[in-house]
Amino acid sequence: MSDFDRGRSIPQTADMSVDAGLRAFMLGVYNKMAMGLVVSAALAYGVANFAPVRDLLYVVNPVTGALAGYTILGVVLAFAPLVLVIGSHFLMRNLTAANSGALYWAVVSLIGASGAVWVLRYTGASIASTFLITATAFGALSLYGYTTKRDLTAFGSFLIMAVWGLIVAGIATWFFQSPMLYLIVSVAGVLIFAGLTAYDTQRLKMTYYEIGGDQNGLAVATNVGALHLYLDFINMFQFLLALLGGRR
Repeated sequence: MSDFDRGRSIPQTADMSVDAGLRAFMLGVYNKMAMGLVVSAALAYGVANFAPVRDLLYVVNPVTGALAGYTILGVVLAFAPLVLVIGSHFLMRNLTAANSGALYWAVVSLIGASGAVWVLRYTGASIASTFLITATAFGALSLYGYTTKRDLTAFGSFLIMAVWGLIVAGIATWFFQSPMLYLIVSVAGVLIFAGLTAYDTQRLKMTYYEIGGDQNGLAVATNVGALHLYLDFINMFQFLLALLGGRR
């Protein structure tokens, strides 16, 4: 997905001194990511509580209000963000501020709508506590990625390959419904996206130095960086929720 995609090598001669421009760039990425999380949360809650839309996507227990299954449209929505992200790697070779921003908000919206499944499946208290745990872990891991002088390129490349294995295993859980496989996937997912949080943060920092003063490049990097960190956060959250969340 253009030069800003995962897998770029980290330059070895970046100026690692404190830089006001770098701070502003990273703050812009985090702000956009935070707005994405707010939009996703609002969509998840809205879809889960607006019966006409909810019933198009999910089968809900009429007594408990808990998730009982998916409609065909719900299955399509569940896989839509993955298809969009993978498809963008092949179709969006020349990113601009406009199309990278559109991609970001499209993914945020789709994940938000499909995230209604969390509201229907887990208690509000467990969602809130898991979110706080995820936010704390994300903050610590991102800080590590920002401050460490260790080159995380090789580590990140390994984790990116592991994501593909995780996707295949995750799809398998849909068909086999194995509790042990579900547990293994959830634990692996937490570890993989925890590592990617640190890696993506470091890569964003180095991207800033590579781009220099190119304003269009910085705008694209902000959108793509926010998307990567958003996906790291959301995936870590959902896998932790699978491990820690209290069922309704």
